[in-house]
Amino acid sequence: MADSREDFKAAAVHALADAALQKALLNVKRGFVVKREAAKAKLPEFDALREEARDVKDHTLAHLDLYLEAYERKVNESGGQVHYAPGAVDARAIVLRLCQQAGAKLVTKGKSMVSEEIGLNAELQASGIEVVETDLGEYIVQLRGERPSHIVAPVIHLNKESIERDFRRTHQRLPRQRRLDQAEHLVAEARQILREKFLAADVGITGANFLIAETGSSVIVTNEGNGDLTATLPRTHIVVASIEKVVPTLEDASTLLRLLARSATGQEITTYTTFTTGPRRNGDPDGPVAYHVVLLDNGRSEMLGNEFADMLRCIRCGACLNHCPVYGAIGGHAYGSVYPGPMGAVLTPQLQGIDRARDLPNASSFCGRCEAVCPMDIPLPDMMRAWRERDFARGNPAFNERLALRLWAFAARRPRLYHALSRAVARFLARRAGARGSLSRFPFLKAWTGTHDLPAPQGRTFHALYARARRGKSR
Repeated sequence: MADSREDFKAAAVHALADAALQKALLNVKRGFVVKREAAKAKLPEFDALREEARDVKDHTLAHLDLYLEAYERKVNESGGQVHYAPGAVDARAIVLRLCQQAGAKLVTKGKSMVSEEIGLNAELQASGIEVVETDLGEYIVQLRGERPSHIVAPVIHLNKESIERDFRRTHQRLPRQRRLDQAEHLVAEARQILREKFLAADVGITGANFLIAETGSSVIVTNEGNGDLTATLPRTHIVVASIEKVVPTLEDASTLLRLLARSATGQEITTYTTFTTGPRRNGDPDGPVAYHVVLLDNGRSEMLGNEFADMLRCIRCGACLNHCPVYGAIGGHAYGSVYPGPMGAVLTPQLQGIDRARDLPNASSFCGRCEAVCPMDIPLPDMMRAWRERDFARGNPAFNERLALRLWAFAARRPRLYHALSRAVARFLARRAGARGSLSRFPFLKAWTGTHDLPAPQGRTFHALYARARRGKSR
């Protein structure tokens, strides 16, 4: 997994100055936020489903060992095999071994954030196996040598012109005269390349949105159909998923599916929702001969017993990214992590350690929008605050940060001093702002005023108004 110490602050500054990225990020609001709100409004029982889904996941996590055992039994009964991977190294080794046993020279992959988490592609390629991402967005970022910038829309940071340049640079058989200036042209070009890969692949690897203990099925949701081709055309199908993806029943999966697409893309349901249960049976017209499921822990079991357990309810819809003002300003790559945005700010420190990812839980305004839109009711701000507390307890914050907190605490414990300072600072800022009402430059706040104006206080402080109101009542 990539190290998020790739100087988040410097990357954020660079992202804010990237005009093309800033233009592309406008699509987050147009393409996700507005559509989600419209889809939610059409489903009056959305909030009730949210509570039901939360309870389903909480129940499953409380009995995770039992449901994993039940899931494994059903997979075995269907002719498949389950492999447990304690960590990323183990998962990579298992998948590589299965590919080598299948004599794989070419592997096609459906969209899988877990495979990104464990660095699977590099492991297979280092062993001489060609790996091709078949989700269009993932295919494009693979051509560019990048990681996805969003867990649902991997190329939300790009525009058509940059993708055209990538295709002309990498597709050797692409005629110069072929038009690629529209989205449908780009899709047709990618489809032509990928069709050959689908037909030639020896192994197909997919992720899983859900694993169903009742039937031993894995579920993927896509809008392109590449997941189906990846799962059914090669002789071997490998599912790579983390242990918290298991749910008890088909009905539970249905409840979660009703929330997932609406929260992710504003659809009632995705174009393809595919349930895969074991290898090909006698009489089946297609499907793999061998079916394997690699279940990854990679720190999840530890989360079950700590204050971050609620994060395991996450269904990777991306709603918290779409509504986060920080993600909306800098995009996903600035986080230096497979998982960006609020969910990444909680999950990445657990996977990498707070020393390597301390900037991420600090990249939040605590506006609470992420928790408000989360279909699984995950208290993301509380968990980011918990990481900040752990970080502070380890002595990681810089001296100036610790000094500022100590000075604030000193004043906050002395109400008269605090109120006097508040009044003095408010008056000073108002005078500096003058008729304009805001400040474009201010000492110690260059990081803010470099890209924003600082609004000056207007009128009296809250404490002054409150004191005045109390005096009026006493009269």
